[in-house]
Amino acid sequence: MHLTISLPDICARLLCAVLAGIVIGWNRSRHGRAAGLRTMTLVSLAACVSMIQANLLLPLTGKAPDSFVVMDLMRLPLGILSGMGFIGAGAILRRDNFVVGVTTAAAMWFVTVLGLCFGGGQLLLGLAGLSIGIAVLFGLKTIEDRMKRDRLGKLSIVIGSAGPGEEEIRNLLKADGFRIESVSIKADRPGLDHELGFDLQWRTREDQTGIPSAIDNLTRRSGVIRVAWTPQLR
Repeated sequence: MHLTISLPDICARLLCAVLAGIVIGWNRSRHGRAAGLRTMTLVSLAACVSMIQANLLLPLTGKAPDSFVVMDLMRLPLGILSGMGFIGAGAILRRDNFVVGVTTAAAMWFVTVLGLCFGGGQLLLGLAGLSIGIAVLFGLKTIEDRMKRDRLGKLSIVIGSAGPGEEEIRNLLKADGFRIESVSIKADRPGLDHELGFDLQWRTREDQTGIPSAIDNLTRRSGVIRVAWTPQLR
């Protein structure tokens, strides 16, 4: 960071910060996220302006011979990063059993760092970080969608007297790749309708959001009164 910066330097830094915010924000807007194009651009621009301000104040730092006050300019970008945590936390939401917005919060923090780099004059470092960030957001998305990950789910089945037994349901679930973590049963008296509860674990791709075939087959079995299926991310 140079002690003095010219107007062209300031313009170049602001332009790079706005470019970074637009590129990352376009990716988030394209995926329907609340923190999208305008939010990312403003975050990057604000971080850049704060670093330019710190740069402009550099010639004023130090301590006069008759003063005990020292201006610590690095507290300004550190405060920006700390405040960014509150905004990022607001982007993370829990909807039923799913948590969304974690990638958007990380993107906001990343854009803040890019803005600090551009504002501090590290244009090559900022552009390198932007290039890697684009590769992560755009390139790894396809790989991530195709990766199989462990998921959890709760299955509740109300079975009549003529319905399948517990062992038959276990075999059907295991044949479809489910691992049974625990089983519970609710019954008033033997021979009457009873409810079986299964805590299940299985592995599937993120884009495979349909009802598993084993669960769908259970809904069609005679003697099965009701099936409740609740998947959730691990």
